[in-house]
Amino acid sequence: MKRFSFGTIFLYSALLLLAALYLLPAYLTVVTALKLPPDISLPNAWEIPPVVNYASFGDALTLLKPNIINSVILTVTATFLSTMLGSLNGYVFSKWKFPGSEIIFTMFLFGMFIPYQVILIPLFQTLRAMHLYGGLPGLILAHVVYGLPITSLIFRNFYAQIPDSLMESASLDGAGFFSIYTKIIFPLSIPGFVVTSLWQFTQVWNEFLWGICLTRHIDNPITVGLAQLAGGQAVSWNLPMAGSILAALPVLLIYIVLGRYFIRGLLAGSVKE
Repeated sequence: MKRFSFGTIFLYSALLLLAALYLLPAYLTVVTALKLPPDISLPNAWEIPPVVNYASFGDALTLLKPNIINSVILTVTATFLSTMLGSLNGYVFSKWKFPGSEIIFTMFLFGMFIPYQVILIPLFQTLRAMHLYGGLPGLILAHVVYGLPITSLIFRNFYAQIPDSLMESASLDGAGFFSIYTKIIFPLSIPGFVVTSLWQFTQVWNEFLWGICLTRHIDNPITVGLAQLAGGQAVSWNLPMAGSILAALPVLLIYIVLGRYFIRGLLAGSVKE
């Protein structure tokens, strides 16, 4: 029988304790969502519901359905566009360098460090001048532009690991800029697309500030709808708790299904053989 040292037991005990503390909010959310409104109170917040109420999820889904549709359109479109444009940018900055490309790329990456709050007013004014304020197209454009620095960086680092000899051979055969990309670079980009797509999907789906400031009520995403669900003086807390679970499910399911590919994509090219 394998014997464990005191250090190993202490380490695993500490990890279990931290995991339990980390999961406490999730437990409270699930328990509250399954309670009837009269059973929800601060003294018995941690207690298992005496009567399980699944109707909260149906009610929350009905109330949040328009917001969920908005978020799906927003997230899928913004993720696709920012990922494709980031792939092209990474391709240019890694394989088609030109005078001053490194300086331009460095300046391009400054967008990664600009907080949402700093550019909110200029962004609002720009979208209003472009007649895109208040709807999903303007919000999609904002997320695409804001996501380009990180997607371009990921693809640039990924494409830098592809041997230049492949491009040289294709050039000798008469392939041009787009032919090399579509026939050589793009088929090798699956790990990079998985990483950038998961990253962008998570960022856009969970974003709240731009959603509430740049869209009108009819085009509000799920995060704004969830906040409005919990608004008011008399709140049935089972509804916002059920709504928060529904809002978290898409991202959670995507990481459960594609999480291992996300890690592989992050590590792709990190070790040279």
